[in-house]
Amino acid sequence: MLEFVLAGGWLMVPIILCSVAALAIVAERFWALQSDKIAPRNLVAEIWKLHQDGKLTNQHIEQLHRSSPLGRILAAGLVNINHERIVMKEVIEESGRQVVSELERYLNTLGTIASITPLLGLLGTVIGMIKVFSAITAHGVGDPTVLAGGISEALITTAAGLSVAIPSLMFYRHLRGKVDLLVLKMEEESLKLVEVIHGEREAG
Repeated sequence: MLEFVLAGGWLMVPIILCSVAALAIVAERFWALQSDKIAPRNLVAEIWKLHQDGKLTNQHIEQLHRSSPLGRILAAGLVNINHERIVMKEVIEESGRQVVSELERYLNTLGTIASITPLLGLLGTVIGMIKVFSAITAHGVGDPTVLAGGISEALITTAAGLSVAIPSLMFYRHLRGKVDLLVLKMEEESLKLVEVIHGEREAG
């Protein structure tokens, strides 16, 4: 493996660093974007029950704020429970934008890695071919071993760049879709809270 890396030249260093960063981001986002951690089930129903029983206190709202991203959004609305529907909805939307920004953390970096690693591989290919033509100019085409180093560097960096870019792009698309689904779920739950609080629908 070390010989493979060395044969690829100095451009293998940024490609390897990109692969490490991509792996770390994917692992962290899979851990962070668990559905039960982001949007726990039956949260609105539990809040509504406390509200109906007259047990919804500031302490409950504070606990809700700390419990999950969805809880944070709902808590923002509950702080304004005595205001009009439009005010409550606007506060929830503002809190939701902040939560969405946190859910998308590092995804732009992962997308950037998926975009630049093929270009790094291509750059390695160009550098390798330049070495090949330089060797041809200096030694002619009679000795294949003179050309092998440049050709090897060109192929290795291209393969390495694609090997990092392809899974990075796949995971980027998957995680972006997961965030979109979670955002949609949180929007539905938030709207449900506003409507049940203002008597526009049943909590169930």
